Amino acid sequence: MSPNRVLLTSVVAGVAAAVLVPLDRPGVGWAPAALAVFLLLGKVRLGWAVAAVALFGTGALVAAEWLFALCAIAGCAAASLAVVGGVTARGLLFGSVAVPAAALRAVPWLAKGLRAGGGSPMVRPVLVTVGLLVVFVPLLAGADAAFADLLGALVPDGSLVEPVVLFLVVGLTTTAARFLRAAPPELDGTPTVPRTIARRDWVLPVGALVVLFAAFVGVQVTTLFGGDDHVLRTAGLTYAEYARSGFWQLLAVTLLTLGVIAVTAQLAEVGTRTDRTWLRALLGALSVLSLVIVASALARMWAYQQAYGFTVLRVLVATCELWLGVAYLLVLAAGVRLDGRWLARAVLGAGFAALVGLAALNPERFIAERNIARWQESGRIDLDYLTGLSDDAVPAIATLPDALRDCVLRYRRVKDDDWRSWNLARSRAREVPRSEQPTRCAR
Repeated sequence: MSPNRVLLTSVVAGVAAAVLVPLDRPGVGWAPAALAVFLLLGKVRLGWAVAAVALFGTGALVAAEWLFALCAIAGCAAASLAVVGGVTARGLLFGSVAVPAAALRAVPWLAKGLRAGGGSPMVRPVLVTVGLLVVFVPLLAGADAAFADLLGALVPDGSLVEPVVLFLVVGLTTTAARFLRAAPPELDGTPTVPRTIARRDWVLPVGALVVLFAAFVGVQVTTLFGGDDHVLRTAGLTYAEYARSGFWQLLAVTLLTLGVIAVTAQLAEVGTRTDRTWLRALLGALSVLSLVIVASALARMWAYQQAYGFTVLRVLVATCELWLGVAYLLVLAAGVRLDGRWLARAVLGAGFAALVGLAALNPERFIAERNIARWQESGRIDLDYLTGLSDDAVPAIATLPDALRDCVLRYRRVKDDDWRSWNLARSRAREVPRSEQPTRCAR
């Protein structure tokens, strides 16, 4: 693409982001802005582009800023991969940050191209026009309230700082995307460590882990899956001891075992049919037993939350554990043919899908619903925690009796949205009635 078209594409992408994106909150404008940038770029990797748009699209669903921040970061990584790609774990890691990392290098590349090509007759007037507007628009907006109100339809609160920042950031990253398309980086590299680990060197340690895991699952099957009955039958065992004493250890086991499987699959010799049979059998058995441990960790966390209430951290950690379970299923699928070239992309894609699924669940509303259900059974509820949840939880909180509902919502004011910052959760929260004079709360 000519330098003039690169410049024009970057300017249009920056303007689209400045107009569409509400930088201060989750909103509906994020996904159309990402879609506009992809359409301007043209040929991108469709799967990663869809993942990026879906991740940014969560801004139209949830009001929880922590969740949307995670989705937006993941969306930026997916967008970078849509431009440069990546196959191996190394390639995906570097590819996820390649576009923003190339932003500063792309500016001299574009300037050099414009100088070498002589520049289009329209480049100079377009740049001068943009510069003049940046200077004079805020001055005129400050001089006349009616004109400022007119600008407010496009620029909330009349502030130009956020749109200018968005214009620059998105314009630069679009230029970087074009730069990387013109000179694709080598992300994946070539394997530096050959398969030199003979069967006798890995069968014993991996086999020992298989035996250890099998013994653990066999001996502890009642403890792992006993749930409420086991806790009640075991003298001196509380829910906290049942869940917390083992959950983090089991989570560490599942993470470390993935590393063992990855190293063994990468380095083990598979020159003979016997080698491949041993590799499939031992790594398959290790993966299956690890899946059982994943299930046991989830069972412990569920029992703990049922007893002590649901929180954001507990739900987020449980989601990570579910993602690890999917990763083990993918490892098993790759082991059938001993072909894991697609595995890293599938695991990362599953992580992006887990974030979108978490947003679809609307975790803070789910947490409020579960804690209210627990209150209906036990009479125990943490009103302070409910008060700290985002607008996502308001419809669930509205099901409480009037006194408790008003106690939680008495100081909450839902932000007004414009056309680009509209959000489903905040829209529903505005529909919840509030008492003009809430009762005094007993904590």
